[in-house]
Amino acid sequence: MFNKAIAGMLPYMPKNLVWLFSKQYIAGQTLEEAVENCLNLNRKGILTTIDVLGEFITTLDEAQANKLEYLHVIETAEQAGVKGNYSLKPSFFGLLLDREQAYQHIREVVAKAAQYNNFVRIDMEDSPCTDDTLDIYKRIRDEFPANVGVVLQAYLKRTSDDINNLAKLSTPENPVNFRLCKGIYVEPSEIAYRDREEVRKRFLEDLHLMMQHKLYPGIATHDKVLIDGALELIKRHGLSKDQYEFQMLYGVTPALRQSIVDAGHKMRIYVPFGEHWFGYSTRRLKENPAMAGVIVKALFKRG
Repeated sequence: MFNKAIAGMLPYMPKNLVWLFSKQYIAGQTLEEAVENCLNLNRKGILTTIDVLGEFITTLDEAQANKLEYLHVIETAEQAGVKGNYSLKPSFFGLLLDREQAYQHIREVVAKAAQYNNFVRIDMEDSPCTDDTLDIYKRIRDEFPANVGVVLQAYLKRTSDDINNLAKLSTPENPVNFRLCKGIYVEPSEIAYRDREEVRKRFLEDLHLMMQHKLYPGIATHDKVLIDGALELIKRHGLSKDQYEFQMLYGVTPALRQSIVDAGHKMRIYVPFGEHWFGYSTRRLKENPAMAGVIVKALFKRG
């Protein structure tokens, strides 16, 4: 209860105070800082996926500005030699305002990455966005099969059907590329599993299904139970280390992350940055209130 109370208070605290802990989980407020942190991860044998932090937009002018920012991010990261790719949220490009315009913006970002033989991951948001996001993914994949992927959430009851349907697009040369995560949005029980153990079970079942279809999974979790389960599935399916990867958030469970890297598995870190870091930080705290107690101790320790 104490941690939840602190997590609830933090959105109302001064930003410079919140930044004391946020900088562990955010790669910088500027692109230059993010690129340098990506290069530091690369030096440790870790790949990245860069994400520009942003809030919900209300105008198509904002969507246009966000597209231009992503084009600049790609150009800058490629010129700097970052070993990694890019993640984006469809709502950041106007999905909730004009679906066709959002598609055009996202397509342009993917086309930019494709110029460098690189890749863009279309993130999955809450359930009202799911069908539109998958439609945009399929349209762009038709044109750029090697340069775009999407995210599926294990807690949604529809996910196994989505895997089976999207697997029809896969080819040996360009397998469908998924990031599989548990899912963090609050969804009604009619469409989403809520029990922790049930979600774990579904995650591993979905991962098994992806491997059966010979798709490329990005195994996105910090849950040791799921990591151990994933390693068992990798062994059972006889996958080589270029047929999957593990993914984690910037600054989270670094020791567990390093153990996976040391075992020779590919690791990619989700690298968020940008001027809208404050909203991202407070949302992460609500998702994981236990972090709040650690933060308070750190603040007192700093004096």
